[in-house]
Amino acid sequence: MPQTGIIADPQVKLHDPGPYHPEQPARFDAILNRLEASGVLRTLVRLESRPASEDDLALVHTRDYIALVQREIACGCSELSTGDTSIGPGSLEAAYLAAGGCLAAVDAVLQGAVSNAFCLVRPPGHHASAARGMGFCIFNNIALAARYAQRKYGIEHVLIADWDVHHGNGTQDIFYEDGSVLFFSTHQSPWYPFTGAASEQGEGAGLGATINCPLPAGSGRREIEAAFTNRLLPAAKAFHPDLILISAGFDSRQGDPLGQFLLTDEDFRDLTELMLALAAECCDHKLISVLEGGYNLSGLASAAEAHIRALSQHPRT
Repeated sequence: MPQTGIIADPQVKLHDPGPYHPEQPARFDAILNRLEASGVLRTLVRLESRPASEDDLALVHTRDYIALVQREIACGCSELSTGDTSIGPGSLEAAYLAAGGCLAAVDAVLQGAVSNAFCLVRPPGHHASAARGMGFCIFNNIALAARYAQRKYGIEHVLIADWDVHHGNGTQDIFYEDGSVLFFSTHQSPWYPFTGAASEQGEGAGLGATINCPLPAGSGRREIEAAFTNRLLPAAKAFHPDLILISAGFDSRQGDPLGQFLLTDEDFRDLTELMLALAAECCDHKLISVLEGGYNLSGLASAAEAHIRALSQHPRT
């Protein structure tokens, strides 16, 4: 049975976008409390997080953008000037820990301490591009994990699969001309951030390494599972990833206030098992899942539990 690690540093709750904001610190507690109450937490290996350094962040972000984030948080701004990302006094520390936690998970998986890992981090990251924060995201946690794995461990090919209800435009942008990262996304369309058309397939060396599957509101298991089975699996097996990363957004679950997809907890379990089977075939089980969206607290908690139960092969309820 594989050992599953979890990154869960409560300091990520220091990021407080303000009252009534959907990306609230309570998201962290909802998931962790559910894992503790269900008994799943005690089956996981608690991994120690760390803050990302500026050099870490510069693997995918420009130095000017990093400085802008530092400056605007320090001066008490309520929102990044680059887009719709609310910030507060503790946002920088939390964002450093969110990014660094994902790098610590890479260390744990690639050094063999665990087979796979779930990163319970916030703020989310997949809308952040090299020089722009937007859509609740400051730094692109999963893109940083991919590039860090390549630079530190010599990993050649990384697959990023994004099942958040929103398109991961920042992740796509960062790797759009880079054929060493295969980016796959299912997302509601038309919907924020209004990117991710099927025609967006990468450019230059990255041509063909971006696979977008935009789907209409009301899509659920049939449409999303078909995209993973018919589009992702053949492409991934041809790509031969050395590491698989999941942008695990649970706002694609039914009942989320910011999405109109209809996935259930069982669907997330089955998608996870599909990705685990791919990881077993392609990269010796090496898989890391990173929390993105999910804003209905009870739905977020139950979907995340189903996902993590599958990662750890913990018995189903």
